[in-house]
Amino acid sequence: MPRPVRYLARSPMPVPAAELFAWHARPGAFERLNPPFAPVEVLERSGGIEVGARTVIRMHMGPVPLKWEALHTAYEAGTMFQDTQLSGPFSHWVHTHRAVPNGMTSLLEDEVEYALPLGLLGSAFGGHTARHQLESMFAYRHAVTSGDLARHARFAGKGPLRIAITGASGFVGSALVPFLTTGGHTVLKLVRRASGENDIAWDPKGGTVEQEKLEGVDAVIHLAGAGVADGRWTEERKKEIHDSREQGTRTLAGALAKLQRRPRVFISASAVGFYGDTGDAEVDEAAPPADDFLARVCVAWERETAPAEAAGIRTVKPRVGVVLSPAGGALHKMLPPFKLGGGGPQGSGQQWMSWIHLDDLVGLLHHALFDEEMSGPVNAVSPGALRNADFAHTLGHVLGRPAVVPLPALAIRAAFGEMGEAVLLAGQRVRPAKAQAAGFTFLYPQLEGALRMLLGKERLGSA
Repeated sequence: MPRPVRYLARSPMPVPAAELFAWHARPGAFERLNPPFAPVEVLERSGGIEVGARTVIRMHMGPVPLKWEALHTAYEAGTMFQDTQLSGPFSHWVHTHRAVPNGMTSLLEDEVEYALPLGLLGSAFGGHTARHQLESMFAYRHAVTSGDLARHARFAGKGPLRIAITGASGFVGSALVPFLTTGGHTVLKLVRRASGENDIAWDPKGGTVEQEKLEGVDAVIHLAGAGVADGRWTEERKKEIHDSREQGTRTLAGALAKLQRRPRVFISASAVGFYGDTGDAEVDEAAPPADDFLARVCVAWERETAPAEAAGIRTVKPRVGVVLSPAGGALHKMLPPFKLGGGGPQGSGQQWMSWIHLDDLVGLLHHALFDEEMSGPVNAVSPGALRNADFAHTLGHVLGRPAVVPLPALAIRAAFGEMGEAVLLAGQRVRPAKAQAAGFTFLYPQLEGALRMLLGKERLGSA
Protein backbone atom coordinates (compact mmCIF):
# COMPACT_ATOMS: atom_id res chain seq x y z
CA MET A 1 0.00 0.00 0.00
CA PRO A 2 1.40 3.45 -0.89
CA ARG A 3 1.94 5.93 1.90
CA PRO A 4 -1.42 7.54 2.89
CA VAL A 5 -2.16 11.03 1.59
CA ARG A 6 -3.14 13.72 4.12
CA TYR A 7 -5.86 16.27 3.47
CA LEU A 8 -6.67 18.98 6.02
CA ALA A 9 -9.66 21.30 5.68
CA ARG A 10 -9.77 24.21 8.13
CA SER A 11 -12.43 26.94 8.33
CA PRO A 12 -13.43 29.59 10.89
CA MET A 13 -16.77 29.02 12.59
CA PRO A 14 -18.95 31.75 14.16
CA VAL A 15 -19.48 30.04 17.54
CA PRO A 16 -17.30 28.75 20.41
CA ALA A 17 -15.73 25.31 20.02
CA ALA A 18 -18.16 23.75 22.51
CA GLU A 19 -21.16 24.69 20.36
CA LEU A 20 -19.40 23.58 17.16
CA PHE A 21 -18.76 20.18 18.72
CA ALA A 22 -22.30 19.93 20.11
CA TRP A 23 -23.73 20.61 16.64
CA HIS A 24 -21.88 17.56 15.29
CA ALA A 25 -23.08 15.40 18.20
CA ARG A 26 -26.79 16.13 17.71
CA PRO A 27 -29.16 14.08 15.54
CA GLY A 28 -29.20 15.23 11.92
CA ALA A 29 -25.56 16.32 11.54
CA PHE A 30 -24.77 13.52 9.10
CA GLU A 31 -27.82 14.40 6.99
CA ARG A 32 -26.93 18.10 6.94
CA LEU A 33 -23.39 17.30 5.81
CA ASN A 34 -24.41 14.86 3.07
CA PRO A 35 -23.65 16.76 -0.18
CA PRO A 36 -26.57 16.79 -2.65
CA PHE A 37 -24.14 16.43 -5.56
CA ALA A 38 -22.77 13.16 -4.11
CA PRO A 39 -25.49 11.84 -1.80
CA VAL A 40 -25.15 8.66 0.22
CA GLU A 41 -27.80 6.40 1.71
CA VAL A 42 -27.57 5.24 5.31
CA LEU A 43 -28.09 1.47 5.47
CA GLU A 44 -27.26 0.90 9.15
CA ARG A 45 -26.39 3.13 12.07
CA SER A 46 -25.70 2.50 15.74
CA GLY A 47 -24.52 5.01 18.32
CA GLY A 48 -23.64 8.66 17.80
CA ILE A 49 -20.08 9.90 17.44
CA GLU A 50 -18.44 8.21 20.44
CA VAL A 51 -16.07 5.25 20.23
CA GLY A 52 -17.83 2.14 18.98
CA ALA A 53 -20.48 3.93 16.92
CA ARG A 54 -20.88 2.30 13.52
CA THR A 55 -22.34 3.50 10.23
CA VAL A 56 -22.89 1.65 6.97
CA ILE A 57 -23.69 3.74 3.89
CA ARG A 58 -24.24 3.16 0.19
CA MET A 59 -22.50 5.54 -2.17
CA HIS A 60 -21.96 5.60 -5.93
CA MET A 61 -18.77 5.81 -7.92
CA GLY A 62 -20.23 6.78 -11.27
CA PRO A 63 -23.03 4.26 -11.88
CA VAL A 64 -21.46 1.66 -9.56
CA PRO A 65 -22.98 1.35 -6.05
CA LEU A 66 -20.47 0.82 -3.24
CA LYS A 67 -20.97 -0.02 0.42
CA TRP A 68 -18.87 1.80 3.03
CA GLU A 69 -18.65 0.71 6.67
CA ALA A 70 -17.07 3.07 9.22
CA LEU A 71 -16.36 2.70 12.92
CA HIS A 72 -15.77 5.56 15.35
CA THR A 73 -12.36 4.86 16.88
CA ALA A 74 -11.47 7.96 18.95
CA TYR A 75 -13.40 10.55 20.92
CA GLU A 76 -12.58 13.49 23.19
CA ALA A 77 -15.67 15.26 24.51
CA GLY A 78 -15.95 18.81 23.20
CA THR A 79 -12.79 18.51 21.12
CA MET A 80 -12.44 15.63 18.67
CA PHE A 81 -13.96 12.47 17.21
CA GLN A 82 -12.62 10.10 14.59
CA ASP A 83 -14.01 7.51 12.20
CA THR A 84 -12.09 4.77 10.42
CA GLN A 85 -13.14 2.83 7.33
CA LEU A 86 -13.62 -0.89 8.03
CA SER A 87 -14.58 -1.68 4.44
CA GLY A 88 -15.22 0.49 1.42
CA PRO A 89 -13.73 2.21 -1.62
CA PHE A 90 -10.40 3.20 -0.03
CA SER A 91 -7.59 0.92 1.03
CA HIS A 92 -7.09 3.25 4.02
CA TRP A 93 -9.28 6.01 5.47
CA VAL A 94 -9.12 7.76 8.83
CA HIS A 95 -11.13 10.97 9.30
CA THR A 96 -10.50 13.13 12.37
CA HIS A 97 -12.94 15.97 13.18
CA ARG A 98 -11.71 18.71 15.51
CA ALA A 99 -13.36 21.73 17.14
CA VAL A 100 -10.48 24.10 17.88
CA PRO A 101 -10.97 27.10 20.23
CA ASN A 102 -10.23 30.45 18.60
CA GLY A 103 -11.09 33.13 21.13
CA MET A 104 -14.88 33.59 21.23
CA THR A 105 -15.21 31.59 18.01
CA SER A 106 -13.61 28.38 16.75
CA LEU A 107 -11.96 26.57 13.86
CA LEU A 108 -13.39 23.46 12.26
CA GLU A 109 -10.69 21.02 11.18
CA ASP A 110 -11.34 17.91 9.12
CA GLU A 111 -8.19 15.83 8.67
CA VAL A 112 -8.33 12.82 6.37
CA GLU A 113 -5.61 10.26 5.84
CA TYR A 114 -6.45 8.09 2.86
CA ALA A 115 -5.00 5.75 0.29
CA LEU A 116 -6.64 4.53 -2.90
CA PRO A 117 -6.89 0.86 -3.85
CA LEU A 118 -4.56 -0.76 -6.43
CA GLY A 119 -1.50 0.87 -4.93
CA LEU A 120 0.54 3.12 -7.19
CA LEU A 121 -1.77 2.40 -10.13
CA GLY A 122 -4.80 3.63 -8.19
CA SER A 123 -2.95 6.73 -7.04
CA ALA A 124 -1.76 7.51 -10.57
CA PHE A 125 -5.18 7.24 -12.20
CA GLY A 126 -7.51 8.21 -9.37
CA GLY A 127 -5.49 10.48 -7.10
CA HIS A 128 -6.42 13.75 -8.80
CA THR A 129 -10.12 12.86 -8.91
CA ALA A 130 -10.18 11.76 -5.27
CA ARG A 131 -8.51 14.99 -4.18
CA HIS A 132 -11.01 17.14 -6.09
CA GLN A 133 -13.90 15.18 -4.60
CA LEU A 134 -12.59 15.76 -1.10
CA GLU A 135 -12.09 19.49 -1.78
CA SER A 136 -15.67 19.79 -3.11
CA MET A 137 -17.18 17.77 -0.30
CA PHE A 138 -15.51 19.73 2.48
CA ALA A 139 -16.17 23.09 0.82
CA TYR A 140 -19.85 22.16 0.97
CA ARG A 141 -19.72 20.70 4.48
CA HIS A 142 -17.89 23.67 5.99
CA ALA A 143 -20.20 26.17 4.28
CA VAL A 144 -23.29 24.35 5.61
CA THR A 145 -21.83 24.09 9.11
CA SER A 146 -20.90 27.76 9.26
CA GLY A 147 -24.23 28.93 7.85
CA ASP A 148 -26.30 26.72 10.13
CA LEU A 149 -24.35 27.71 13.25
CA ALA A 150 -24.71 31.42 12.48
CA ARG A 151 -28.45 31.08 12.00
CA HIS A 152 -28.94 29.14 15.20
CA ALA A 153 -26.70 31.54 17.14
CA ARG A 154 -28.87 34.50 16.14
CA PHE A 155 -31.84 33.09 18.07
CA ALA A 156 -29.96 31.05 20.68
CA GLY A 157 -31.70 32.82 23.55
CA LYS A 158 -35.20 31.91 22.28
CA GLY A 159 -35.01 28.14 22.17
CA PRO A 160 -34.93 25.23 22.04
CA LEU A 161 -38.43 24.61 20.66
CA ARG A 162 -40.77 21.68 20.13
CA ILE A 163 -41.80 21.92 16.48
CA ALA A 164 -44.44 19.85 14.67
CA ILE A 165 -43.95 19.48 10.91
CA THR A 166 -46.05 18.10 8.05
CA GLY A 167 -44.24 16.98 4.91
CA ALA A 168 -41.17 16.16 7.02
CA SER A 169 -39.98 13.48 4.59
CA GLY A 170 -40.50 15.62 1.49
CA PHE A 171 -37.99 17.63 -0.52
CA VAL A 172 -37.94 20.65 1.81
CA GLY A 173 -38.77 18.78 5.00
CA SER A 174 -35.82 16.40 4.56
CA ALA A 175 -33.48 19.39 4.79
CA LEU A 176 -35.45 21.30 7.42
CA VAL A 177 -35.72 18.50 9.99
CA PRO A 178 -31.95 17.86 10.42
CA PHE A 179 -31.31 21.61 10.37
CA LEU A 180 -33.63 21.98 13.36
CA THR A 181 -32.41 18.95 15.30
CA THR A 182 -28.76 19.97 14.97
CA GLY A 183 -29.83 23.31 16.45
CA GLY A 184 -31.11 21.51 19.54
CA HIS A 185 -34.83 21.61 18.68
CA THR A 186 -37.21 18.67 19.01
CA VAL A 187 -39.15 17.77 15.86
CA LEU A 188 -42.52 16.01 15.90
CA LYS A 189 -43.60 14.62 12.52
CA LEU A 190 -47.21 14.57 11.39
CA VAL A 191 -47.57 11.31 9.45
CA ARG A 192 -50.34 9.08 8.15
CA ARG A 193 -49.24 6.13 10.32
CA ALA A 194 -47.54 7.02 13.58
CA SER A 195 -44.87 4.51 14.61
CA GLY A 196 -42.36 6.49 16.68
CA GLU A 197 -42.39 8.45 19.91
CA ASN A 198 -42.24 11.77 18.05
CA ASP A 199 -44.87 10.88 15.43
CA ILE A 200 -48.32 12.46 15.35
CA ALA A 201 -50.96 10.69 13.27
CA TRP A 202 -53.09 12.80 10.98
CA ASP A 203 -55.41 12.28 8.03
CA PRO A 204 -55.78 15.53 6.10
CA LYS A 205 -58.44 14.11 3.79
CA GLY A 206 -60.44 12.74 6.69
CA GLY A 207 -59.94 15.91 8.70
CA THR A 208 -58.45 14.22 11.75
CA VAL A 209 -55.27 14.71 13.76
CA GLU A 210 -54.02 13.51 17.15
CA GLN A 211 -54.84 16.85 18.69
CA GLU A 212 -53.68 15.93 22.19
CA LYS A 213 -50.12 15.45 20.89
CA LEU A 214 -50.12 19.01 19.57
CA GLU A 215 -50.82 20.44 23.02
CA GLY A 216 -47.87 22.53 24.16
CA VAL A 217 -45.85 22.48 20.95
CA ASP A 218 -44.10 25.79 20.36
CA ALA A 219 -44.49 25.92 16.58
CA VAL A 220 -46.09 24.13 13.64
CA ILE A 221 -44.67 24.13 10.11
CA HIS A 222 -47.02 22.90 7.38
CA LEU A 223 -45.27 21.81 4.17
CA ALA A 224 -47.42 18.93 2.90
CA GLY A 225 -49.14 19.02 -0.49
CA ALA A 226 -49.31 17.05 -3.72
CA GLY A 227 -46.58 17.85 -6.26
CA VAL A 228 -47.54 20.50 -8.80
CA ALA A 229 -45.09 19.67 -11.59
CA ASP A 230 -45.14 15.87 -11.46
CA GLY A 231 -47.04 15.43 -14.72
CA ARG A 232 -49.92 16.63 -16.90
CA TRP A 233 -52.85 18.19 -15.13
CA THR A 234 -55.86 16.01 -15.59
CA GLU A 235 -59.02 17.16 -13.85
CA GLU A 236 -58.38 14.46 -11.25
CA ARG A 237 -54.81 15.65 -10.72
CA LYS A 238 -55.87 19.28 -10.39
CA LYS A 239 -58.40 18.29 -7.76
CA GLU A 240 -55.70 16.41 -5.84
CA ILE A 241 -53.35 19.43 -5.98
CA HIS A 242 -56.09 21.74 -4.73
CA ASP A 243 -57.63 19.47 -2.11
CA SER A 244 -54.33 18.31 -0.60
CA ARG A 245 -53.53 21.91 0.27
CA GLU A 246 -56.97 23.17 1.21
CA GLN A 247 -58.03 20.14 3.26
CA GLY A 248 -54.67 19.68 4.96
CA THR A 249 -54.44 23.32 6.02
CA ARG A 250 -58.08 23.36 7.16
CA THR A 251 -57.54 20.26 9.30
CA LEU A 252 -54.38 21.57 10.89
CA ALA A 253 -55.46 25.18 11.47
CA GLY A 254 -58.77 24.04 12.95
CA ALA A 255 -57.00 21.68 15.34
CA LEU A 256 -54.54 24.34 16.47
CA ALA A 257 -57.33 26.79 17.18
CA LYS A 258 -58.95 24.30 19.58
CA LEU A 259 -55.83 23.64 21.67
CA GLN A 260 -55.63 24.72 25.29
CA ARG A 261 -51.88 25.44 24.92
CA ARG A 262 -51.53 26.83 21.43
CA PRO A 263 -48.27 27.19 19.49
CA ARG A 264 -46.56 30.57 19.27
CA VAL A 265 -46.44 30.41 15.49
CA PHE A 266 -48.02 28.55 12.58
CA ILE A 267 -45.99 28.56 9.35
CA SER A 268 -48.08 27.35 6.42
CA ALA A 269 -46.37 27.18 3.03
CA SER A 270 -47.85 28.75 -0.08
CA ALA A 271 -46.27 29.56 -3.46
CA VAL A 272 -45.41 32.42 -5.81
CA GLY A 273 -48.01 30.97 -8.16
CA PHE A 274 -50.30 33.26 -6.15
CA TYR A 275 -49.21 36.11 -8.44
CA GLY A 276 -49.79 34.34 -11.79
CA ASP A 277 -47.66 35.38 -14.75
CA THR A 278 -46.32 38.81 -13.80
CA GLY A 279 -44.52 39.52 -17.08
CA ASP A 280 -41.75 42.07 -16.47
CA ALA A 281 -43.54 43.67 -13.49
CA GLU A 282 -41.81 43.10 -10.14
CA VAL A 283 -44.22 42.24 -7.33
CA ASP A 284 -43.96 42.03 -3.55
CA GLU A 285 -46.28 40.66 -0.86
CA ALA A 286 -48.79 43.49 -1.36
CA ALA A 287 -49.65 42.40 -4.91
CA PRO A 288 -53.12 40.91 -5.51
CA PRO A 289 -53.67 37.31 -6.63
CA ALA A 290 -54.08 36.30 -10.25
CA ASP A 291 -57.07 34.30 -11.49
CA ASP A 292 -55.58 31.13 -12.91
CA PHE A 293 -55.55 27.60 -11.48
CA LEU A 294 -52.38 27.91 -9.40
CA ALA A 295 -53.36 31.31 -8.07
CA ARG A 296 -56.76 30.00 -6.99
CA VAL A 297 -55.06 27.07 -5.27
CA CYS A 298 -52.79 29.47 -3.38
CA VAL A 299 -55.69 31.71 -2.37
CA ALA A 300 -57.62 28.72 -0.97
CA TRP A 301 -54.47 27.36 0.67
CA GLU A 302 -53.76 30.62 2.48
CA ARG A 303 -57.42 31.24 3.35
CA GLU A 304 -57.63 28.01 5.34
CA THR A 305 -55.15 29.32 7.91
CA ALA A 306 -57.88 31.69 9.19
CA PRO A 307 -58.92 29.64 12.27
CA ALA A 308 -55.34 29.71 13.59
CA GLU A 309 -55.07 33.46 12.99
CA ALA A 310 -58.44 34.08 14.66
CA ALA A 311 -57.23 32.11 17.69
CA GLY A 312 -54.34 34.54 18.09
CA ILE A 313 -51.60 32.32 16.68
CA ARG A 314 -49.01 34.29 14.72
CA THR A 315 -49.36 32.89 11.20
CA VAL A 316 -46.73 33.12 8.46
CA LYS A 317 -47.43 32.11 4.86
CA PRO A 318 -44.17 31.71 2.92
CA ARG A 319 -44.84 32.06 -0.80
CA VAL A 320 -42.14 29.76 -2.08
CA GLY A 321 -40.44 30.14 -5.45
CA VAL A 322 -38.41 27.58 -7.43
CA VAL A 323 -36.38 25.74 -4.77
CA LEU A 324 -32.91 24.78 -5.95
CA SER A 325 -31.14 21.55 -5.00
CA PRO A 326 -29.99 18.59 -7.08
CA ALA A 327 -31.73 16.43 -4.47
CA GLY A 328 -35.15 17.23 -5.93
CA GLY A 329 -37.43 19.77 -7.54
CA ALA A 330 -36.78 21.68 -10.75
CA LEU A 331 -32.97 21.55 -10.70
CA HIS A 332 -33.00 17.77 -10.25
CA LYS A 333 -35.09 17.46 -13.43
CA MET A 334 -32.95 19.95 -15.38
CA LEU A 335 -29.57 18.39 -14.67
CA PRO A 336 -29.61 15.31 -16.96
CA PRO A 337 -30.13 17.22 -20.25
CA PHE A 338 -27.84 20.07 -19.18
CA LYS A 339 -25.04 17.68 -18.25
CA LEU A 340 -25.32 16.14 -21.71
CA GLY A 341 -25.10 19.56 -23.35
CA GLY A 342 -28.76 19.51 -24.41
CA GLY A 343 -30.05 22.16 -22.04
CA GLY A 344 -31.31 25.60 -22.89
CA PRO A 345 -34.12 28.09 -22.39
CA GLN A 346 -37.75 27.03 -22.17
CA GLY A 347 -40.05 28.68 -24.67
CA SER A 348 -39.00 32.27 -25.32
CA GLY A 349 -36.69 32.21 -22.30
CA GLN A 350 -37.93 35.69 -21.39
CA GLN A 351 -40.16 34.56 -18.51
CA TRP A 352 -38.82 35.44 -15.07
CA MET A 353 -37.73 32.82 -12.53
CA SER A 354 -37.92 33.57 -8.83
CA TRP A 355 -35.76 30.94 -7.18
CA ILE A 356 -34.26 30.20 -3.77
CA HIS A 357 -31.42 27.94 -2.61
CA LEU A 358 -32.85 25.12 -0.45
CA ASP A 359 -30.69 26.18 2.51
CA ASP A 360 -31.93 29.76 2.27
CA LEU A 361 -35.52 28.51 2.32
CA VAL A 362 -34.71 26.40 5.39
CA GLY A 363 -33.08 29.47 6.96
CA LEU A 364 -36.08 31.68 6.23
CA LEU A 365 -38.49 29.16 7.76
CA HIS A 366 -36.24 29.10 10.83
CA HIS A 367 -36.17 32.92 10.95
CA ALA A 368 -39.99 32.97 10.81
CA LEU A 369 -40.14 30.76 13.90
CA PHE A 370 -38.58 33.48 16.05
CA ASP A 371 -39.21 36.88 14.45
CA GLU A 372 -42.32 38.10 16.23
CA GLU A 373 -42.84 40.86 13.66
CA MET A 374 -43.08 38.42 10.75
CA SER A 375 -46.62 37.39 9.82
CA GLY A 376 -48.89 36.99 6.82
CA PRO A 377 -47.48 36.33 3.35
CA VAL A 378 -43.69 36.32 3.04
CA ASN A 379 -42.03 35.84 -0.34
CA ALA A 380 -39.56 32.97 0.02
CA VAL A 381 -37.38 33.81 -2.98
CA SER A 382 -33.87 35.06 -3.53
CA PRO A 383 -33.40 38.74 -4.38
CA GLY A 384 -31.64 37.54 -7.55
CA ALA A 385 -34.61 36.72 -9.81
CA LEU A 386 -33.64 36.40 -13.47
CA ARG A 387 -35.02 35.39 -16.84
CA ASN A 388 -35.26 31.74 -17.81
CA ALA A 389 -32.69 32.16 -20.60
CA ASP A 390 -30.22 33.69 -18.12
CA PHE A 391 -30.89 30.86 -15.70
CA ALA A 392 -30.11 28.31 -18.44
CA HIS A 393 -26.94 30.15 -19.45
CA THR A 394 -25.70 30.28 -15.83
CA LEU A 395 -26.45 26.60 -15.22
CA GLY A 396 -24.61 25.65 -18.40
CA HIS A 397 -21.66 27.84 -17.43
CA VAL A 398 -21.37 26.25 -13.97
CA LEU A 399 -21.54 22.77 -15.48
CA GLY A 400 -19.10 23.66 -18.26
CA ARG A 401 -21.66 22.72 -20.89
CA PRO A 402 -23.37 24.64 -23.69
CA ALA A 403 -26.94 25.69 -22.94
CA VAL A 404 -28.21 26.72 -26.34
CA VAL A 405 -30.76 24.01 -27.17
CA PRO A 406 -34.18 25.61 -26.60
CA LEU A 407 -37.25 23.65 -25.57
CA PRO A 408 -39.93 25.17 -27.84
CA ALA A 409 -43.16 26.37 -26.31
CA LEU A 410 -45.09 24.22 -28.77
CA ALA A 411 -43.31 21.09 -27.53
CA ILE A 412 -43.90 22.04 -23.89
CA ARG A 413 -47.61 22.55 -24.51
CA ALA A 414 -47.85 19.28 -26.42
CA ALA A 415 -46.04 17.29 -23.73
CA PHE A 416 -47.39 18.90 -20.57
CA GLY A 417 -50.53 20.79 -21.52
CA GLU A 418 -51.84 23.29 -18.97
CA MET A 419 -49.15 22.33 -16.45
CA GLY A 420 -46.39 23.22 -18.92
CA GLU A 421 -48.02 26.55 -19.72
CA ALA A 422 -48.40 27.51 -16.06
CA VAL A 423 -45.19 26.11 -14.60
CA LEU A 424 -42.63 26.27 -17.42
CA LEU A 425 -43.76 29.08 -19.71
CA ALA A 426 -45.29 31.53 -17.23
CA GLY A 427 -43.05 33.40 -14.80
CA GLN A 428 -43.03 35.53 -11.69
CA ARG A 429 -40.65 38.37 -10.94
CA VAL A 430 -40.96 38.43 -7.16
CA ARG A 431 -39.12 40.55 -4.60
CA PRO A 432 -38.61 39.24 -1.02
CA ALA A 433 -39.58 42.58 0.52
CA LYS A 434 -40.61 41.30 3.96
CA ALA A 435 -37.61 38.99 4.37
CA GLN A 436 -35.23 41.82 3.51
CA ALA A 437 -37.04 44.27 5.79
CA ALA A 438 -36.74 41.71 8.62
CA GLY A 439 -32.97 41.58 8.20
CA PHE A 440 -32.89 38.02 6.91
CA THR A 441 -29.50 37.12 5.42
CA PHE A 442 -29.54 35.21 2.14
CA LEU A 443 -26.42 33.06 1.99
CA TYR A 444 -26.90 32.60 -1.74
CA PRO A 445 -28.45 35.77 -3.22
CA GLN A 446 -27.00 35.20 -6.71
CA LEU A 447 -27.59 32.18 -8.92
CA GLU A 448 -24.03 31.30 -9.89
CA GLY A 449 -22.84 31.10 -6.29
CA ALA A 450 -25.86 28.98 -5.36
CA LEU A 451 -25.32 26.56 -8.22
CA ARG A 452 -21.59 26.26 -7.67
CA MET A 453 -22.12 25.17 -4.06
CA LEU A 454 -25.05 22.88 -4.85
CA LEU A 455 -23.24 21.14 -7.73
CA GLY A 456 -19.88 20.64 -6.05
CA LYS A 457 -17.97 23.22 -8.06
CA GLU A 458 -16.42 24.98 -5.06
CA ARG A 459 -13.10 23.77 -3.66
CA LEU A 460 -11.56 23.90 -0.18
CA GLY A 461 -7.82 23.27 -0.50
CA SER A 462 -5.68 21.66 2.16
CA ALA A 463 -4.64 23.95 4.99
